[in-house]
Amino acid sequence: MTASCPKCPPSGAGLSAIEAARQGRRLAVVGLPNAGKSTFFNRLTGLSQRVGNWPGLTIDLASAKVVLGARAVEVVDLPGIHDLSGYSEDEAVVREVLAGSVFDGLVVVVNGAQLDRHWRLVWQLAQLDLPLVVLVNMQDEMRQLGIRADLDALSARLGAPVLAMSARKGENWPAVRAALTQLAAQIPAREAPVAIATLDALPAGLEEARAMLAGVHHVPATLPATWTTRIDQLLLHPWLGLPMFAVLMALIFQATYLLGTPMQEELGAGLDWVQAQWWQPALASAPAWLQSLLLEGVWQGVSTVLTFVPILFVFFVLMAVVEDSGYLARAAFLMDAWMTRLGLDGRSFVMHLMGFGCNVPAILGTRIMRERRLRWLTMLVIPFSVCSARLQVFLFFVSTLFSAQAAPWVLLSLYLASFLVAMLTAWLFKRALPHREALVMEMPPYRLPVLTYLFTRAGGEVKAFLQLASTFILAGVVLIWALTHLPAAGGPTLATQLGEWLAPVLDPLGIHHELAVALMVGVVAKEILLGGMAVIYGVPEAGLAQVISQQLDWVAAYSFMLFTLIYTPCLSTIAAIRKESRSNGFAALSVGYSLALAWCVAALFYQGARLLHL
Repeated sequence: MTASCPKCPPSGAGLSAIEAARQGRRLAVVGLPNAGKSTFFNRLTGLSQRVGNWPGLTIDLASAKVVLGARAVEVVDLPGIHDLSGYSEDEAVVREVLAGSVFDGLVVVVNGAQLDRHWRLVWQLAQLDLPLVVLVNMQDEMRQLGIRADLDALSARLGAPVLAMSARKGENWPAVRAALTQLAAQIPAREAPVAIATLDALPAGLEEARAMLAGVHHVPATLPATWTTRIDQLLLHPWLGLPMFAVLMALIFQATYLLGTPMQEELGAGLDWVQAQWWQPALASAPAWLQSLLLEGVWQGVSTVLTFVPILFVFFVLMAVVEDSGYLARAAFLMDAWMTRLGLDGRSFVMHLMGFGCNVPAILGTRIMRERRLRWLTMLVIPFSVCSARLQVFLFFVSTLFSAQAAPWVLLSLYLASFLVAMLTAWLFKRALPHREALVMEMPPYRLPVLTYLFTRAGGEVKAFLQLASTFILAGVVLIWALTHLPAAGGPTLATQLGEWLAPVLDPLGIHHELAVALMVGVVAKEILLGGMAVIYGVPEAGLAQVISQQLDWVAAYSFMLFTLIYTPCLSTIAAIRKESRSNGFAALSVGYSLALAWCVAALFYQGARLLHL
């Protein structure tokens, strides 16, 4: 279950005492960015909350009900913050949630390898008169670095339980569960949230935190050399760093095809068997129009989308390796100097990478930026990310019209086009949206990804894709079936008439009228594009590949992919831009600019290729 802060989306905050008591106990999970807070939350609740090894990833609030002892407890994961007295976007969110919601206790997660930086927040939270448990995470890294802390002494000084753990590896997990169970059993139901006056009166707490750590926290004068330092000498090299990142992304695309294509073919064959053995006999006695709607419309559209699940799963597993290992933070660092010249920073580049999964959470992720102009400029470039829905379309076209050797490089070129278009956009708008916010980023150590997490994360991404797709696919394919089967006044189908109206605009791009209809419906959700094309041509997934290869050459297909990459984002992304910018005009600018840019880029490529007789 997902909840939100009072102003971020407005559900789940500001509960009355009666409502809070009715729902049972509620605990808030609080900590600095990159403390492992969301990893702890996932392990405790069994959810697949997105977790990344770079600072500031947790933006929205996630919550879940868990059983602790004899009680059902709601656990809410708050955004990572550095200071309760600060007024950054995330700090303001936490202050508003604490002042607007009833919490019965706090679970504070801190990075044990950086306890001196994290303990000030612990001291501040201890002043709120809320029961709390402090979890010192990453005890495995503390051992590697030779850092020692007397947690029993800290517990006595703080007046609250302080336990060591490793959320990633599950170290000391039974003791952590026991402490949380004891917290849930002992705390009385509160009748009011934390008073805003209490939050406003909080001191910085720096000296108090140092005094509490004195004598019980020991850090070696010289930290031992780690393999993170040695690897960074190569991967963060000023000349080799970026080429190595490009090579890594190319390898990811190659591996995606190598591992995913055989599974895709097997799944496609299985879906064809289901249609032949189950659906066609079951619908044999149905009216012809109903057979056409269910088989040529719904089944062909849905099955075409499903065949790309294996490739998407492989891609997300590989991207989770990059993210969970800590390399994504290095990518932001490497790109920061380049992005600064475009009016952005390294975080903007990371948000662009986040858009590979879905543009919507990447748009929401811009909240970690304090200046509105920087957020707006980043929101302008994020919709050009190759999201999972666009990736599905590109995988189909490149596998249909290009050889197995050329396909990964064609796909890589589309990702490069994504970055180039984003950079062009930033360069065009940077003078209109100047900012002065500097990038301060913590560089986490390299960590070996946990296999269970990789598959859970990839499964969660695919599940989210299918859930989002299912919201629109059924309505989309039915709409497209109606457009392609219902006649307009005077004879031709509605789809044909729409295509003829759009022909003067799209013919210079090499986009046929059938594809024009799919593009129009694709504004609702890009997930509909392939299913819509299967309905338009009236063929299954295997047959769609044959039809497309007869209808388009590689130049027209690449022009179509460029247009799909750049043109108007889906309605969910538009809604997220409108919500985060709080401006109808800015949302309209994003839509209009992307549509005009898509036409210009696709026309330039198509007409240029024809002039060169390609």
